[in-house]
Amino acid sequence: MTEGGASYAAAGVDVEAGERAVALMRASIAAAQRPEVVGDFGGFAGLFDISNAKGMTRPILATSTDGVGTKIAVARAMDVHHTVGLDLVAMVIDDLVVCGAEPLYMTDYIAVGAVVPERVADIVRGIAEGCRLAGCALVGGETAEHPGLMAPDEYDIAGAGTGIVDGARLLGPERVRAGDAVVAMASSGLHSNGYSLARLVLLGDDGPGLDAHIDDLGRSVGEELLEPTRIYAQDCLALSAATDVHAFSHVTGGGLAANLARVLPEHLAADLDRATWRPQPIYDLIGSVGRVSADDMERTFNMGIGMIAVMPADATDYAVELLADRGLTAWVCGSVRDRVAGERGDADAKGGAGGAVRLRGDYARR
Repeated sequence: MTEGGASYAAAGVDVEAGERAVALMRASIAAAQRPEVVGDFGGFAGLFDISNAKGMTRPILATSTDGVGTKIAVARAMDVHHTVGLDLVAMVIDDLVVCGAEPLYMTDYIAVGAVVPERVADIVRGIAEGCRLAGCALVGGETAEHPGLMAPDEYDIAGAGTGIVDGARLLGPERVRAGDAVVAMASSGLHSNGYSLARLVLLGDDGPGLDAHIDDLGRSVGEELLEPTRIYAQDCLALSAATDVHAFSHVTGGGLAANLARVLPEHLAADLDRATWRPQPIYDLIGSVGRVSADDMERTFNMGIGMIAVMPADATDYAVELLADRGLTAWVCGSVRDRVAGERGDADAKGGAGGAVRLRGDYARR
């Protein structure tokens, strides 16, 4: 070997820092396990025993992959990194739950310009906490150092999750019927969608900036933007087990109408009444500061609703009460009916697929 020659460290990759990061995250990962996990953290592959699936008549695996988008730019600016880990779990696992699947396990991928062990451990701490809340195991992941491709303080995260559902309990458009009610579940805020627009408005030259305290928010802009995405997995599973839910819709990119349309058959339409809720103050702030049109707001953000259940109307009182007992605000926001020939809904204009969705009226006043 030549003394003073090229090395991995000279290329910008700190192997020892990566090892320290793994050591720091071990305790968090240990708290995000299930009894079906086989072996210890650190192997080449995560192992999960699915013997319990033998009790299902038609076990179907569900999988989802996602990230948290440009919300990471806010986390970097605030130097707070664990909350985006919670966001990642919500984006991945709650997409699984909409079909009725129980989340089993998740893996993550963290790309960094340079490994800062404490920062990586914070991200994984959030992911592990999210997995615990969602009831799934964190069985592995990868931290990749990309010097020369990413700046030292840059990073991005992604994750993949797997769940399982018995075919007889699979939820979706095929179950939805005219006369069903639409039950809304409150979001915790922006969740992890629309941050390119939110950052443009709030953090741009004419915006208040991260550190500005906004009375209506009760905290700074930065703190509001970092509010973690609510994780609905266990609430949805509890609701599905106790009532005859026909479909769930996870309200993410594209907004309320387009995402609800995805779980409606083409021959049905849903009418949603804006007067049944009032979006949180963050939406008023973005709309007023950026002079964002109502249409763009609804096409970009969840507007205060993070998950929707479509179910028989006679089960809604019990559903709302069940969710309230679990600490989740829910309400009936609309209903499903037969679609009129040639009818277009808000979701059609916004690129939605499936049934028509129409939002009517004005939002409730404070």
